Amino acid sequence: MEIRTPGPGEVRLDVLASGICGADAGTAAAPAPAGGFPITPGHEIAGVISELGKGVRGWEIGEHAAVGWFGGSCGTCMACRSGDVVHCPRRQTPGLSYPGGWASTITVPVNALVRIPDGLSMAEAAPFGCAGVTTFNALRHSGAEPGDRVAVLGIGGLGHLAVQFAAAMGFETIAISRGGDKRQIAKDLGAHHYVDTSQVNAGQALLELGGCRLILFTASSSKALAGLVDGLVPHGSLTVVGFDGTPLELPLDKLVMHARSVSGHVTGSPVDIEQAMRFALTSGVRPHVQTVPLEQVAEALETQQTGKGRFRMILTPAH
Repeated sequence: MEIRTPGPGEVRLDVLASGICGADAGTAAAPAPAGGFPITPGHEIAGVISELGKGVRGWEIGEHAAVGWFGGSCGTCMACRSGDVVHCPRRQTPGLSYPGGWASTITVPVNALVRIPDGLSMAEAAPFGCAGVTTFNALRHSGAEPGDRVAVLGIGGLGHLAVQFAAAMGFETIAISRGGDKRQIAKDLGAHHYVDTSQVNAGQALLELGGCRLILFTASSSKALAGLVDGLVPHGSLTVVGFDGTPLELPLDKLVMHARSVSGHVTGSPVDIEQAMRFALTSGVRPHVQTVPLEQVAEALETQQTGKGRFRMILTPAH
């Protein structure tokens, strides 16, 4: 791929860290990408500004910056004008709308840039562009209050951050996963309770603990979704941030009779990402990362796909 000089309103970054997300794996595996070949995945990006396009203000060459799932918007639609840029119908995403971060350089719209605060390394900053901001926003906008019980299903790239954020926000935090080997990991991340789905029914176990105000679903398989609703208190919510294409089959009486709800959540704006980073700095939340040289991306992708990564695979510049 040739280096693309930034046009008006664009900025070029030298990429120093780029995460591997489940969506990236789908992009890499697509036999016929919508935009055709070649395609460069990657939407968890941290680097250094190396070139400014015409008309760019407020940013300087050499400044540390990140780019996440939100890679730009039209700026004129109702969503943009109301500040809800992530739901712009013409929202751009690195790796899908234009070449992404699995590269040595990337050119992006300036309104996609995120300032990286001092105290976060490039490898730590990159996951906040997707996994970090998604779980942070889903928790803080859920309506749950400090002291409420909040459960996180899945201890992976999304879930390990969600457990940390939930505990740091003052929730009584319950981690849900399969197998006893995750129990100590969950406790180390800040969970107050652990539910092993290989031993008990998750929904029933949550009910026995007193029920949850919020269940955050971060797993890639949607099979367990329906059974979790039983673990919600009245007015509780099941929020989905990880999923596959499996349809959700759910008896409506489980929702209607207890005023429960099921909702989805996706990503956040550059300002949201900066807020997530600052919260992490003050609370000690950090992504657990494994760094891999860019030229070993195939091996890193396989590690991520087989669940052997702990917990976010980060590509670093080729040597």
